Amino acid sequence: MSERPRLTVLSGPSGVGKSTVVAHMRKEHPEVWLSVSATTRKPRPGEKHGVQYFFVTDEEMDKLIANGELLEWAEFAGNRYGTPRRAVLDRLEAGEPVLLEIDLQGARLVRESMPEAQLVFLAPPSWDELVRRLTGRGTEAPEVIERRLEAAKVELAAETEFDTSLVNTSVEDVARELLALMKVL
Repeated sequence: MSERPRLTVLSGPSGVGKSTVVAHMRKEHPEVWLSVSATTRKPRPGEKHGVQYFFVTDEEMDKLIANGELLEWAEFAGNRYGTPRRAVLDRLEAGEPVLLEIDLQGARLVRESMPEAQLVFLAPPSWDELVRRLTGRGTEAPEVIERRLEAAKVELAAETEFDTSLVNTSVEDVARELLALMKVL
């Protein structure tokens, strides 16, 4: 009998390319279930409710937190994000590989509530490359970019807390390494 899949948590600094890697991986392996987070932030152009995020009001988020329905939650750049607990547990119990793509704070909270989870840190090839990615989006105000850069320094320093590190030099390579860690390949 094969072992039950573990929850895999992908984290790393803002702008490192987590969502790009995950999108590539899921195109090749749609059987990997990606947990969809709830957030209080407004949708960006092209984002759909229930696909990239569950977009909720502050009141709805308060309820989810109060009822213990989130595996983890965090506040980032003035908005709250959280992982619905039930869906993750249901998929794991069904024997499906589950991936969470969350920030450092969230990864630490998952480690507390699910110590058996596998934490994977996605690192940038260099600091300069991370700065280029964070400033190149063109969607955020300068003060938001500055906050992201400060947060990225803190996030990079937490790499040693993770079970494994992958350096994002190539989206294809990282996606393949992540699938191997999840025992999907």
